[in-house]
Amino acid sequence: MRDLDLITLRLFVAVCDTRNIARAAAQANLVGSTVSKRVAQLEEQVGTPLLVRRRHGVEPTAAGENLLEHARDLLLGARRIERDMAAFAAGVRGQVRLLATASVMAEKLVDDVAGFLHVPAHAGIHVELEERNSIQVVQGVREGVASLGICWHSPHGAHLQGLQNQTYRNDRLALIVPADHPLAARGQLAFADALDFDYVGLPVNSAVQALLTRTAAEQGRPLRYRVIVSDFQAALRVVRARLAISVMPVEVAEPHAAAYGLCVVPLTDAWAPREFTLCFRDEQALTPAARLLLQYLSQAL
Repeated sequence: MRDLDLITLRLFVAVCDTRNIARAAAQANLVGSTVSKRVAQLEEQVGTPLLVRRRHGVEPTAAGENLLEHARDLLLGARRIERDMAAFAAGVRGQVRLLATASVMAEKLVDDVAGFLHVPAHAGIHVELEERNSIQVVQGVREGVASLGICWHSPHGAHLQGLQNQTYRNDRLALIVPADHPLAARGQLAFADALDFDYVGLPVNSAVQALLTRTAAEQGRPLRYRVIVSDFQAALRVVRARLAISVMPVEVAEPHAAAYGLCVVPLTDAWAPREFTLCFRDEQALTPAARLLLQYLSQAL
């Protein structure tokens, strides 16, 4: 069998995704007959039908589904080659894209990446950081959008299925209140003991928000939101203004507590101590730059 043509494979994937040759051709700025001919040549090359032609479109055969999976892997590898070679052409010896949750970004990750880049041997490496929620981090790594991801590690770890992972730091959630708040004198407390107060909420898809909502529901109590904000810094300002109280990592709140006149009260709930994990598809398939960053972050304490 002759070597498979990446252009034809890309067109075949587009046909399978759209279930329509004409739409796939339009996406590629080609005429339908050209794409149809390419697919027919591919079927002849592999020796088996790949598509079933229907009245209003097409759908892959069992062989087509199998080829589709392999084609996606090949095209992903080709994109990685193009990306890495473009980085070398631009004078950069390595480029790594890293997705991370808001908690990780707000804590030590930026400092850790800075420490990595300050190593003389890493001077030619470029790191791109992007904030996502935990689900999006895992999805992005799984789909090859990024080489590495860092997210909250749930106890069952099911969301990481199919990915390799290593531990990266940990934190602890706490109640953040003004210094003169009734709960400020408590050394620590359970979240259920603080449900009588108004809260500042974070986006509904954040890990912290999901924990609080679930715990309140288990107590049969409503979680009262007075203000909804997009990040921890805005939440701290809301608490400082005495509009509501908040729950966030101790590591995020403590550096600002004294200046803002706030008190950090650790939570005793089982979910309050959290562990973060570095996830990636296959360590051996990572670029040299990505492997260096993975090894550096894995050693962070």
